[in-house]
Amino acid sequence: MAAEQFAEAVGRILTGARVCSVGRSVNMGVIEFLNPDGESVAMHVQCPFRIIHNGIVSLGSRDSRYPQRGYEEEAFDNFKTVFDARAEKVNGFLAQERPTVASVVVGTAGEMIVEWTSGTRLEVFPDCSGPVEAWRVFVREGRHYVFPASAA
Repeated sequence: MAAEQFAEAVGRILTGARVCSVGRSVNMGVIEFLNPDGESVAMHVQCPFRIIHNGIVSLGSRDSRYPQRGYEEEAFDNFKTVFDARAEKVNGFLAQERPTVASVVVGTAGEMIVEWTSGTRLEVFPDCSGPVEAWRVFVREGRHYVFPASAA
C-alpha cells in the first residue's frame, strides 16, 4: 500500500473515535478508542511516544523506566512506574472529558500526530531503522495497519 493510502486508512479508522484509555502492556503503549460505528480500535506503540495536553507532556513512553516513590523494588512488573501513575491521571481526564480524535497525520517515516478535541495530542516517533514494528492501529477482529509494513 502506498504511503499516502496507508496514512489515509489510518486516519479513517481513528478520526471521530472517542479516546477511551491509555496504558501499557509490558513496555508497549496501548491506547484504546471507540469509533463512531461502535467498533473497538486500538493503537499499540512500541517506539517512543508522548501525550501532550495544553503544551505540557502529560505522559511519555520513557516514564515507564522510573519507579514511583516508595515502589523502587519491581515497580515495572507491579505497574508502579511513573508511567502507570500518569496514565491513571490521563485516564481520569479521558473519562471526564470524553475527547474524540479530531485529526491524524502520518508521515512517510511513520511519525504520527493524533490531535484530540480536548487540546491534547499523541505524538509517535519511530526510532528504529530496521523492519521492527514501531506501531500498529487496528480494529479488533478487523483491519490492521502496521508501521513499517515490512514488520507485518
